[in-house]
Amino acid sequence: MTAPPASDSRARGNVIVLFLANALLGAQMPMIFTIGGLAGQSLSPNPCLATMPISMIVLGSMLSATPVSGIMQRYGRRVGFSIGSAFGALGALVAAYGLFQQSFGIFLLGSLFTGTYMSTQGFFRFAATDTASPKFQPKAISYVMAGGLIAALLGPQLGKLTNDALVVPFMGTYLLVMALNLAGPILFSFLDIPRPERPETGEDAPKGRNRWQLLTTPRILVAVICGMVSYALMNLVMTSTPLAVVGCGFDKSNAADVVSAHVLAMYVPSFFTGHLIARFGVEKVMGAGLLILAGAGAVALQGVELENFFGALVLLGLGWNFGFIGATSMLAQSHTKAERGRMQGLNDLIVFGGVTCASFASGGLMNCSGASAAAGWSAVNLAMAPLLVLAGGALIWLVLRPKDQTAGA
Repeated sequence: MTAPPASDSRARGNVIVLFLANALLGAQMPMIFTIGGLAGQSLSPNPCLATMPISMIVLGSMLSATPVSGIMQRYGRRVGFSIGSAFGALGALVAAYGLFQQSFGIFLLGSLFTGTYMSTQGFFRFAATDTASPKFQPKAISYVMAGGLIAALLGPQLGKLTNDALVVPFMGTYLLVMALNLAGPILFSFLDIPRPERPETGEDAPKGRNRWQLLTTPRILVAVICGMVSYALMNLVMTSTPLAVVGCGFDKSNAADVVSAHVLAMYVPSFFTGHLIARFGVEKVMGAGLLILAGAGAVALQGVELENFFGALVLLGLGWNFGFIGATSMLAQSHTKAERGRMQGLNDLIVFGGVTCASFASGGLMNCSGASAAAGWSAVNLAMAPLLVLAGGALIWLVLRPKDQTAGA
Protein backbone atom coordinates (compact mmCIF):
# COMPACT_ATOMS: atom_id res chain seq x y z
CA MET A 1 0.00 0.00 0.00
CA THR A 2 1.65 3.21 -1.14
CA ALA A 3 1.80 5.80 1.64
CA PRO A 4 -0.42 8.82 1.01
CA PRO A 5 0.80 12.35 1.54
CA ALA A 6 1.25 13.66 5.07
CA SER A 7 -1.92 15.75 4.65
CA ASP A 8 -3.83 12.47 4.38
CA SER A 9 -2.65 11.07 7.74
CA ARG A 10 -6.17 11.24 9.21
CA ALA A 11 -7.60 9.59 6.10
CA ARG A 12 -4.97 6.85 6.37
CA GLY A 13 -6.08 6.03 9.94
CA ASN A 14 -9.72 5.93 8.89
CA VAL A 15 -8.89 3.71 5.93
CA ILE A 16 -7.27 1.20 8.31
CA VAL A 17 -10.39 1.08 10.51
CA LEU A 18 -12.70 0.76 7.52
CA PHE A 19 -10.44 -1.89 5.97
CA LEU A 20 -10.69 -3.94 9.17
CA ALA A 21 -14.45 -3.43 9.34
CA ASN A 22 -14.84 -4.59 5.75
CA ALA A 23 -12.63 -7.59 6.49
CA LEU A 24 -14.11 -8.77 9.78
CA LEU A 25 -17.73 -7.64 9.77
CA GLY A 26 -17.84 -8.06 6.01
CA ALA A 27 -17.06 -11.79 6.40
CA GLN A 28 -20.73 -12.31 7.25
CA MET A 29 -21.88 -11.47 3.73
CA PRO A 30 -20.09 -14.33 1.87
CA MET A 31 -21.20 -16.63 4.70
CA ILE A 32 -24.84 -15.64 4.30
CA PHE A 33 -24.80 -15.47 0.51
CA THR A 34 -23.31 -18.97 0.35
CA ILE A 35 -25.94 -20.62 2.56
CA GLY A 36 -28.92 -18.25 2.23
CA GLY A 37 -30.31 -19.88 -0.90
CA LEU A 38 -29.65 -23.40 0.41
CA ALA A 39 -31.33 -22.59 3.73
CA GLY A 40 -34.21 -20.97 1.87
CA GLN A 41 -34.55 -24.06 -0.28
CA SER A 42 -34.88 -26.21 2.85
CA LEU A 43 -37.61 -23.98 4.31
CA SER A 44 -39.48 -22.68 1.28
CA PRO A 45 -42.78 -24.28 0.27
CA ASN A 46 -41.97 -23.42 -3.37
CA PRO A 47 -38.58 -24.01 -5.03
CA CYS A 48 -39.00 -20.81 -7.03
CA LEU A 49 -38.70 -18.91 -3.72
CA ALA A 50 -35.43 -20.52 -2.66
CA THR A 51 -33.38 -17.35 -3.16
CA MET A 52 -35.99 -15.16 -1.46
CA PRO A 53 -33.81 -14.80 1.70
CA ILE A 54 -31.04 -13.21 -0.40
CA SER A 55 -33.60 -11.01 -2.13
CA MET A 56 -34.93 -9.84 1.23
CA ILE A 57 -31.41 -8.86 2.32
CA VAL A 58 -31.01 -6.74 -0.79
CA LEU A 59 -34.51 -5.29 -0.37
CA GLY A 60 -33.66 -4.34 3.21
CA SER A 61 -30.50 -2.67 1.95
CA MET A 62 -32.44 -0.68 -0.63
CA LEU A 63 -35.06 0.46 1.90
CA SER A 64 -32.36 1.44 4.41
CA ALA A 65 -30.10 3.40 2.06
CA THR A 66 -31.82 6.79 2.30
CA PRO A 67 -32.53 6.80 6.07
CA VAL A 68 -29.04 5.46 6.83
CA SER A 69 -27.47 8.19 4.70
CA GLY A 70 -29.59 10.81 6.49
CA ILE A 71 -28.54 9.51 9.91
CA MET A 72 -24.87 9.65 8.93
CA GLN A 73 -25.26 13.15 7.54
CA ARG A 74 -26.82 14.33 10.80
CA TYR A 75 -25.10 12.25 13.49
CA GLY A 76 -21.90 11.04 11.84
CA ARG A 77 -20.48 7.85 10.40
CA ARG A 78 -19.82 6.12 13.73
CA VAL A 79 -23.47 6.28 14.75
CA GLY A 80 -24.67 5.06 11.36
CA PHE A 81 -22.22 2.16 11.21
CA SER A 82 -23.03 1.08 14.79
CA ILE A 83 -26.74 1.05 13.95
CA GLY A 84 -25.93 -1.18 11.00
CA SER A 85 -24.06 -3.63 13.24
CA ALA A 86 -27.00 -3.73 15.64
CA PHE A 87 -29.36 -4.63 12.81
CA GLY A 88 -26.88 -7.22 11.55
CA ALA A 89 -26.88 -8.91 14.96
CA LEU A 90 -30.67 -8.70 15.20
CA GLY A 91 -31.12 -10.11 11.71
CA ALA A 92 -28.83 -13.07 12.41
CA LEU A 93 -30.63 -13.81 15.68
CA VAL A 94 -34.08 -13.72 14.06
CA ALA A 95 -32.87 -15.86 11.13
CA ALA A 96 -31.42 -18.43 13.56
CA TYR A 97 -34.74 -18.52 15.38
CA GLY A 98 -36.53 -19.00 12.06
CA LEU A 99 -34.31 -21.99 11.32
CA PHE A 100 -34.98 -23.40 14.78
CA GLN A 101 -38.74 -23.02 14.28
CA GLN A 102 -38.53 -24.16 10.63
CA SER A 103 -40.41 -20.95 9.75
CA PHE A 104 -39.73 -19.50 6.31
CA GLY A 105 -41.50 -16.24 7.25
CA ILE A 106 -39.38 -15.62 10.35
CA PHE A 107 -36.23 -16.49 8.38
CA LEU A 108 -37.19 -13.91 5.74
CA LEU A 109 -37.76 -11.27 8.44
CA GLY A 110 -34.25 -11.86 9.78
CA SER A 111 -32.89 -11.52 6.26
CA LEU A 112 -34.69 -8.18 5.87
CA PHE A 113 -33.01 -6.86 9.05
CA THR A 114 -29.63 -8.07 7.76
CA GLY A 115 -30.18 -5.80 4.77
CA THR A 116 -29.73 -2.74 6.99
CA TYR A 117 -26.24 -3.96 7.88
CA MET A 118 -25.51 -4.53 4.18
CA SER A 119 -26.62 -0.97 3.46
CA THR A 120 -24.27 0.54 6.06
CA GLN A 121 -21.38 -1.60 4.80
CA GLY A 122 -21.93 -0.02 1.40
CA PHE A 123 -21.13 3.37 2.95
CA PHE A 124 -17.65 2.24 4.04
CA ARG A 125 -16.37 3.21 0.59
CA PHE A 126 -17.86 6.72 0.84
CA ALA A 127 -16.58 7.21 4.40
CA ALA A 128 -13.07 6.53 3.09
CA THR A 129 -13.28 9.76 1.06
CA ASP A 130 -14.58 12.00 3.85
CA THR A 131 -11.15 13.05 5.12
CA ALA A 132 -9.10 12.21 2.01
CA SER A 133 -7.62 14.64 -0.50
CA PRO A 134 -9.04 14.43 -4.05
CA LYS A 135 -5.87 12.69 -5.25
CA PHE A 136 -6.04 10.05 -2.51
CA GLN A 137 -9.80 9.40 -2.80
CA PRO A 138 -9.71 6.65 -5.50
CA LYS A 139 -6.95 4.85 -3.62
CA ALA A 140 -8.76 5.22 -0.29
CA ILE A 141 -11.89 3.66 -1.78
CA SER A 142 -9.81 0.90 -3.32
CA TYR A 143 -7.94 0.09 -0.10
CA VAL A 144 -11.14 -0.09 1.96
CA MET A 145 -12.75 -2.36 -0.60
CA ALA A 146 -9.65 -4.54 -0.40
CA GLY A 147 -10.72 -5.50 3.10
CA GLY A 148 -13.14 -7.80 1.35
CA LEU A 149 -10.14 -9.98 0.47
CA ILE A 150 -9.91 -11.13 4.09
CA ALA A 151 -13.69 -11.48 4.19
CA ALA A 152 -13.50 -13.67 1.09
CA LEU A 153 -10.97 -15.98 2.75
CA LEU A 154 -12.56 -15.95 6.19
CA GLY A 155 -16.29 -16.01 5.48
CA PRO A 156 -16.74 -19.22 3.44
CA GLN A 157 -14.33 -21.15 5.67
CA LEU A 158 -16.23 -20.07 8.80
CA GLY A 159 -19.39 -21.10 6.99
CA LYS A 160 -17.97 -24.57 6.32
CA LEU A 161 -17.08 -24.97 10.01
CA THR A 162 -20.47 -23.83 11.30
CA ASN A 163 -22.98 -25.06 8.68
CA ASP A 164 -23.57 -28.33 10.54
CA ALA A 165 -22.13 -27.38 13.93
CA LEU A 166 -25.58 -27.60 15.56
CA VAL A 167 -28.44 -30.06 15.17
CA VAL A 168 -30.34 -27.51 13.06
CA PRO A 169 -28.47 -27.05 9.74
CA PHE A 170 -27.07 -23.52 9.12
CA MET A 171 -28.13 -22.25 12.56
CA GLY A 172 -24.56 -22.20 13.87
CA THR A 173 -23.51 -19.92 11.00
CA TYR A 174 -26.13 -17.32 11.87
CA LEU A 175 -25.18 -17.35 15.56
CA LEU A 176 -21.56 -16.68 14.56
CA VAL A 177 -22.74 -13.79 12.33
CA MET A 178 -24.50 -12.31 15.35
CA ALA A 179 -21.26 -12.46 17.35
CA LEU A 180 -19.29 -10.73 14.57
CA ASN A 181 -21.74 -7.83 14.53
CA LEU A 182 -21.45 -7.28 18.29
CA ALA A 183 -17.81 -6.29 17.75
CA GLY A 184 -18.80 -3.52 15.33
CA PRO A 185 -19.34 -0.57 17.71
CA ILE A 186 -15.94 -1.21 19.33
CA LEU A 187 -14.19 -1.05 15.98
CA PHE A 188 -16.08 2.02 14.79
CA SER A 189 -15.16 3.94 17.96
CA PHE A 190 -11.67 4.38 16.41
CA LEU A 191 -12.98 6.29 13.39
CA ASP A 192 -11.82 9.91 13.24
CA ILE A 193 -14.38 11.40 10.88
CA PRO A 194 -15.87 14.70 12.06
CA ARG A 195 -19.62 14.90 12.31
CA PRO A 196 -20.91 16.87 9.32
CA GLU A 197 -21.45 20.53 10.06
CA ARG A 198 -25.05 21.63 10.33
CA PRO A 199 -26.12 23.24 7.07
CA GLU A 200 -25.99 27.00 7.00
CA THR A 201 -29.26 28.85 6.91
CA GLY A 202 -30.17 32.00 5.04
CA GLU A 203 -30.41 33.05 1.44
CA ASP A 204 -26.64 32.94 0.86
CA ALA A 205 -26.16 29.46 2.35
CA PRO A 206 -24.89 26.80 -0.11
CA LYS A 207 -27.69 24.28 -0.59
CA GLY A 208 -26.38 22.37 -3.57
CA ARG A 209 -28.42 20.71 -6.29
CA ASN A 210 -31.64 18.89 -5.57
CA ARG A 211 -31.94 15.15 -6.26
CA TRP A 212 -33.31 15.57 -9.78
CA GLN A 213 -30.58 18.06 -10.72
CA LEU A 214 -27.94 15.70 -9.36
CA LEU A 215 -29.33 12.68 -11.16
CA THR A 216 -29.53 14.49 -14.51
CA THR A 217 -25.88 15.56 -14.32
CA PRO A 218 -24.23 13.38 -17.01
CA ARG A 219 -21.29 12.06 -14.99
CA ILE A 220 -23.49 11.32 -11.99
CA LEU A 221 -26.12 9.61 -14.14
CA VAL A 222 -23.57 7.37 -15.83
CA ALA A 223 -21.86 6.59 -12.51
CA VAL A 224 -25.18 5.53 -11.00
CA ILE A 225 -26.14 3.40 -14.03
CA CYS A 226 -22.76 1.64 -14.20
CA GLY A 227 -22.66 1.10 -10.44
CA MET A 228 -26.18 -0.33 -10.47
CA VAL A 229 -25.52 -2.64 -13.42
CA SER A 230 -22.20 -3.90 -12.05
CA TYR A 231 -23.72 -4.72 -8.66
CA ALA A 232 -27.02 -6.07 -10.06
CA LEU A 233 -25.30 -8.48 -12.45
CA MET A 234 -22.91 -9.66 -9.77
CA ASN A 235 -25.85 -10.35 -7.46
CA LEU A 236 -27.98 -11.93 -10.19
CA VAL A 237 -25.36 -14.57 -10.92
CA MET A 238 -23.88 -15.06 -7.44
CA THR A 239 -27.29 -15.58 -5.80
CA SER A 240 -27.96 -18.57 -8.07
CA THR A 241 -24.45 -19.99 -7.97
CA PRO A 242 -24.75 -22.26 -4.88
CA LEU A 243 -28.03 -23.66 -6.20
CA ALA A 244 -26.50 -24.22 -9.64
CA VAL A 245 -23.34 -25.87 -8.30
CA VAL A 246 -25.27 -28.24 -6.02
CA GLY A 247 -27.99 -28.79 -8.65
CA CYS A 248 -25.38 -29.84 -11.22
CA GLY A 249 -24.09 -32.65 -8.99
CA PHE A 250 -21.46 -31.02 -6.80
CA ASP A 251 -21.64 -30.60 -3.02
CA LYS A 252 -22.00 -27.68 -0.62
CA SER A 253 -18.23 -27.57 -0.05
CA ASN A 254 -17.69 -27.06 -3.78
CA ALA A 255 -20.27 -24.27 -3.75
CA ALA A 256 -18.47 -22.57 -0.86
CA ASP A 257 -15.14 -22.82 -2.71
CA VAL A 258 -16.63 -21.27 -5.87
CA VAL A 259 -18.13 -18.39 -3.88
CA SER A 260 -14.82 -17.95 -2.05
CA ALA A 261 -12.94 -17.68 -5.36
CA HIS A 262 -15.55 -15.20 -6.58
CA VAL A 263 -15.26 -12.95 -3.53
CA LEU A 264 -11.47 -13.09 -3.77
CA ALA A 265 -11.73 -11.89 -7.35
CA MET A 266 -14.04 -9.09 -6.18
CA TYR A 267 -11.50 -7.69 -3.74
CA VAL A 268 -7.93 -8.72 -4.65
CA PRO A 269 -7.83 -6.18 -7.53
CA SER A 270 -8.74 -3.42 -5.06
CA PHE A 271 -5.06 -3.11 -4.15
CA PHE A 272 -4.38 -1.66 -7.60
CA THR A 273 -7.76 -0.52 -8.98
CA GLY A 274 -7.24 2.97 -7.59
CA HIS A 275 -3.85 3.18 -9.29
CA LEU A 276 -5.37 2.03 -12.58
CA ILE A 277 -8.02 4.74 -12.31
CA ALA A 278 -5.36 7.36 -11.60
CA ARG A 279 -3.26 6.22 -14.58
CA PHE A 280 -5.80 5.37 -17.27
CA GLY A 281 -8.89 7.28 -16.21
CA VAL A 282 -12.09 6.12 -14.58
CA GLU A 283 -14.01 5.69 -17.84
CA LYS A 284 -11.53 3.12 -19.22
CA VAL A 285 -11.53 1.12 -16.00
CA MET A 286 -15.34 1.08 -15.90
CA GLY A 287 -15.45 0.00 -19.55
CA ALA A 288 -13.01 -2.84 -18.85
CA GLY A 289 -15.23 -3.95 -15.99
CA LEU A 290 -18.29 -4.18 -18.23
CA LEU A 291 -16.36 -6.19 -20.84
CA ILE A 292 -15.13 -8.62 -18.17
CA LEU A 293 -18.70 -9.06 -16.89
CA ALA A 294 -19.73 -10.01 -20.41
CA GLY A 295 -16.86 -12.50 -20.47
CA ALA A 296 -18.14 -14.05 -17.25
CA GLY A 297 -21.50 -14.75 -18.87
CA ALA A 298 -19.81 -16.25 -21.92
CA VAL A 299 -17.73 -18.66 -19.83
CA ALA A 300 -20.78 -19.71 -17.79
CA LEU A 301 -22.67 -20.56 -20.98
CA GLN A 302 -19.92 -22.91 -22.16
CA GLY A 303 -20.84 -25.68 -19.69
CA VAL A 304 -21.57 -26.71 -16.10
CA GLU A 305 -18.28 -28.35 -15.16
CA LEU A 306 -16.68 -27.14 -11.94
CA GLU A 307 -14.01 -25.24 -13.88
CA ASN A 308 -16.74 -23.32 -15.73
CA PHE A 309 -18.25 -22.23 -12.44
CA PHE A 310 -14.86 -21.14 -11.10
CA GLY A 311 -13.91 -19.31 -14.30
CA ALA A 312 -17.22 -17.50 -14.64
CA LEU A 313 -17.38 -16.45 -11.00
CA VAL A 314 -13.77 -15.21 -10.94
CA LEU A 315 -14.46 -13.03 -14.00
CA LEU A 316 -17.72 -11.88 -12.42
CA GLY A 317 -15.85 -10.69 -9.33
CA LEU A 318 -13.15 -8.91 -11.33
CA GLY A 319 -15.70 -7.18 -13.57
CA TRP A 320 -17.68 -6.05 -10.52
CA ASN A 321 -14.54 -4.61 -8.94
CA PHE A 322 -13.59 -2.46 -11.93
CA GLY A 323 -17.16 -1.41 -12.67
CA PHE A 324 -18.28 -0.67 -9.13
CA ILE A 325 -15.13 0.98 -7.76
CA GLY A 326 -14.88 3.01 -10.95
CA ALA A 327 -18.49 4.16 -10.61
CA THR A 328 -17.97 5.01 -6.93
CA SER A 329 -14.86 7.08 -7.75
CA MET A 330 -16.67 8.96 -10.52
CA LEU A 331 -19.60 9.68 -8.22
CA ALA A 332 -17.42 10.83 -5.29
CA GLN A 333 -15.78 13.44 -7.53
CA SER A 334 -19.06 14.74 -8.96
CA HIS A 335 -20.84 16.23 -5.94
CA THR A 336 -20.05 18.72 -3.18
CA LYS A 337 -19.98 18.16 0.58
CA ALA A 338 -23.35 19.90 0.90
CA GLU A 339 -24.79 17.36 -1.55
CA ARG A 340 -23.08 14.33 -0.02
CA GLY A 341 -25.92 12.99 2.11
CA ARG A 342 -28.67 13.23 -0.48
CA MET A 343 -26.52 12.01 -3.38
CA GLN A 344 -24.99 9.02 -1.63
CA GLY A 345 -28.36 7.94 -0.28
CA LEU A 346 -29.99 8.38 -3.69
CA ASN A 347 -27.20 6.44 -5.37
CA ASP A 348 -27.49 3.45 -3.04
CA LEU A 349 -31.28 3.54 -3.25
CA ILE A 350 -31.07 3.20 -7.04
CA VAL A 351 -28.16 0.74 -6.99
CA PHE A 352 -29.79 -1.58 -4.48
CA GLY A 353 -33.15 -1.11 -6.16
CA GLY A 354 -31.59 -2.65 -9.27
CA VAL A 355 -29.87 -5.30 -7.18
CA THR A 356 -33.18 -6.15 -5.50
CA CYS A 357 -34.85 -6.71 -8.88
CA ALA A 358 -31.91 -8.86 -10.00
CA SER A 359 -32.01 -10.89 -6.80
CA PHE A 360 -35.74 -11.56 -7.08
CA ALA A 361 -35.29 -12.53 -10.73
CA SER A 362 -32.38 -14.83 -9.94
CA GLY A 363 -34.41 -17.45 -8.08
CA GLY A 364 -37.17 -17.55 -10.68
CA LEU A 365 -34.71 -17.83 -13.56
CA MET A 366 -32.68 -20.50 -11.81
CA ASN A 367 -35.45 -22.74 -10.53
CA CYS A 368 -38.45 -22.05 -12.75
CA SER A 369 -37.22 -21.29 -16.28
CA GLY A 370 -36.07 -24.74 -17.35
CA ALA A 371 -36.35 -28.44 -16.68
CA SER A 372 -32.88 -28.70 -15.14
CA ALA A 373 -30.36 -26.79 -13.07
CA ALA A 374 -28.19 -26.38 -16.18
CA ALA A 375 -31.06 -24.77 -18.09
CA GLY A 376 -31.80 -22.41 -15.22
CA TRP A 377 -28.12 -21.47 -14.97
CA SER A 378 -28.07 -20.62 -18.68
CA ALA A 379 -31.17 -18.43 -18.28
CA VAL A 380 -29.52 -16.52 -15.43
CA ASN A 381 -26.43 -15.74 -17.51
CA LEU A 382 -28.35 -14.81 -20.65
CA ALA A 383 -30.29 -12.27 -18.57
CA MET A 384 -27.06 -10.26 -18.17
CA ALA A 385 -27.11 -9.03 -21.78
CA PRO A 386 -29.74 -6.22 -21.63
CA LEU A 387 -28.17 -4.57 -18.58
CA LEU A 388 -24.70 -4.73 -20.11
CA VAL A 389 -26.04 -2.99 -23.22
CA LEU A 390 -27.60 -0.28 -21.02
CA ALA A 391 -24.42 0.42 -19.04
CA GLY A 392 -22.11 0.17 -22.05
CA GLY A 393 -24.30 2.54 -24.05
CA ALA A 394 -24.40 5.07 -21.21
CA LEU A 395 -20.60 5.01 -20.80
CA ILE A 396 -20.01 5.40 -24.55
CA TRP A 397 -22.47 8.33 -24.60
CA LEU A 398 -20.54 10.06 -21.81
CA VAL A 399 -17.15 9.52 -23.45
CA LEU A 400 -18.35 10.84 -26.82
CA ARG A 401 -19.91 14.00 -25.39
CA PRO A 402 -17.97 17.17 -26.29
CA LYS A 403 -15.35 18.00 -23.68
CA ASP A 404 -16.88 21.35 -22.76
CA GLN A 405 -20.12 19.57 -21.86
CA THR A 406 -18.53 16.89 -19.70
CA ALA A 407 -16.18 19.21 -17.88
CA GLY A 408 -17.32 19.64 -14.33
CA ALA A 409 -20.56 17.80 -15.04
